[in-house]
Amino acid sequence: MRKKINMPDKMKKMQESLQKITEDRQNYCLPPETHTNEHQLPDIRENAGTIEEAEIIGRAKEKLEILARLSGSTTERTTFLPIWGFGGIGKTTLARSVYNDPEFKNHSRVWVYVSQIFDLKFFGKTIISQLSSINICLQKLLTEKKNILIILDDLWEKHPSQLEQLKDMLKQGEGCKVTVVVTTRDEGIANEIGTVQPYNLPQLSDEMCWDKIRQKSKFETRDDKQRLEPIGRDIAKKCRGVALAAQSLGHMLKSRPHREWNSVKANHIWDLSTSTDASPGNEVLGSLQLSYNFMPPYLKLCFAYCAIFPKGHKMIKYDLIHQRIALGFVEASSTFSYA
Repeated sequence: MRKKINMPDKMKKMQESLQKITEDRQNYCLPPETHTNEHQLPDIRENAGTIEEAEIIGRAKEKLEILARLSGSTTERTTFLPIWGFGGIGKTTLARSVYNDPEFKNHSRVWVYVSQIFDLKFFGKTIISQLSSINICLQKLLTEKKNILIILDDLWEKHPSQLEQLKDMLKQGEGCKVTVVVTTRDEGIANEIGTVQPYNLPQLSDEMCWDKIRQKSKFETRDDKQRLEPIGRDIAKKCRGVALAAQSLGHMLKSRPHREWNSVKANHIWDLSTSTDASPGNEVLGSLQLSYNFMPPYLKLCFAYCAIFPKGHKMIKYDLIHQRIALGFVEASSTFSYA
């Protein structure tokens, strides 16, 4: 049986340790952390990867619309098509599907995860590294390629001059057609950067949310499907069309008994999420909080530990595992130990 963890005591000791580290840094006059290696660790969203079309639920129509808009801009040398919508609705998944579509199999393809750090120099280096094995200037590289597809995922920069510089940087190639798909949460950014009409990604239907929950929860393998389906459909309605909410709930409900499905359906968090914020995107927070609430205590502690890292920090998986072992959150194993 796993040893019971006193979470408040653990968190208090952790805070004391962090305070001691801070005091030591000040006492020894150590310089503050620099960010020279800020972009060296890959983010999970820094590449498109592969995605099975069967995993994309309810977006066939939207994908066809995106492809139609891109094919309709053949006269332009550089095309910027923004996909915009609130967080968790599925913009990145749709962009990934476009990236992997056979229509672009003969294109040179690039995936750039932009995030809230807008760095044109980094974008240029990323594009060069994905298009060429040698160090070459971007202008020459764009000239050498005939057709290029670039995905700029999760753009936050709002300043028009910065966005204009980004567009100018990708318009340098002579005789090269560059197609750029941008994902962003902000309609203003979409209107500013788009050279064709931005695409506002709609919410999923309740039926699509239920399909996603079924897929992620391995629903079809269960023996109690008939009993669970009405509950699952009610849960799907609470997702309010947000793909990430349905996905996280589906993962959480996998292998859960009937009573826990009922507990999720009747949880008060849904009332809080609708009363504090009427936007559908707020359902993501509700579903993620439910996922956290249903974690076993030791996993909650592991999850809470991540709060000590600043926003945007790139965590190294194995370092994090060893830290959790050293703090006693998880037990050492033959693979991972204190050493």
